[in-house]
Amino acid sequence: MTPEQRLADVFMALAGGTTDGPLDIPGTLSVLARRSPAVLGAGAAAVVFAPEESETAHVAGSDPEVSRLEHDAVDWREGPGRDCHLAHELPAPTALDGRAARQRWPHYAPRALRLGYTLVTALPLRERTRTSGALVLLSGARQSALSPDALTLGQSMADFTAVTLRRAGEADRSRTLTAQLELALTSRVIIEQAKGVLATRWEVTPDEAFTRLRRHARSRQRPLNDVAREVVDGSADPD
Repeated sequence: MTPEQRLADVFMALAGGTTDGPLDIPGTLSVLARRSPAVLGAGAAAVVFAPEESETAHVAGSDPEVSRLEHDAVDWREGPGRDCHLAHELPAPTALDGRAARQRWPHYAPRALRLGYTLVTALPLRERTRTSGALVLLSGARQSALSPDALTLGQSMADFTAVTLRRAGEADRSRTLTAQLELALTSRVIIEQAKGVLATRWEVTPDEAFTRLRRHARSRQRPLNDVAREVVDGSADPD
């Protein structure tokens, strides 16, 4: 497979076009974390995704050790991924064995060094006017720093992932809203049918039938829609 084909395959997977790239948060983040090292020339990668501050961060890593490191970094509230997410910008590659890294990330830096990584950089997951997370790229002592071209490509992958997840979230919310509207419409139709049945049976106006139906449901602490459905199918009589 040529580099161009490999890159195209990555974007297809991120878009959900292959079997290992489902349009859900864990699947998409896993694709980005697992595919990034080979495409960009990094030793390992992790993704931290938290579109809302109140939400629990989603984490994926290119291997179990890196995944655990980033999970713990979320609990420690430190690390390049967190800093990149909060800063909304691309930080400079940082030597993990340097004084600055050890002071800034007292838990993260020593742990990453023990895993064999000496250099880290993070790319923000940007979409529209906000940053929803970060792609963390780790390199070992025998690996050269990522080139500017690699970082540019990595930023494109990170941004594409952020947009993909936003659109998937919008689609989920749209489906939920549609289902709610359909349920509300169905409930309204059933209630109208029950009003007609009771108005005919009691020889009252539809409004009076509805008032009695609602009173009956409230007195028994039951959903109005359930009582109306039972009236329509003949299994209940509010009298």
